[in-house]
Amino acid sequence: MPVATEPVINNTSLHRFELTRGTEIAFLLYDQSPDGLTFLHTEVPVSMRGQHVGETLVKAGLEHARQQHLRVVAVCPFVRAYLQRHPYGS
Repeated sequence: MPVATEPVINNTSLHRFELTRGTEIAFLLYDQSPDGLTFLHTEVPVSMRGQHVGETLVKAGLEHARQQHLRVVAVCPFVRAYLQRHPYGS
C-alpha cells in the first residue's frame, strides 16, 4: 500500500488539518482552545483509504499540539484508536 507523502496543511479558517490529493481532501476536524486541541472527526475519501492518510493527519495534529504545548482530547474514534496504539507523548 502506498503511504501518504503529500503535505498536511493546517487550515485554521476551517479548523482542520488537510491532505489534498488531486481534487479530493482528507481532513481531521478540530476545536482549539487556549490550552487544548480537541480532535472531533476524521474524514478520508474512499480513494485514499488504506494508504495511511488518516494516520498522517493524526500525526500532524499531534505534532501541532506538541509544538503549541496543548492538551489533547480525542472525541474522534479514529484518533482514540490511534492513541491506544501510539500513546501521546511517547
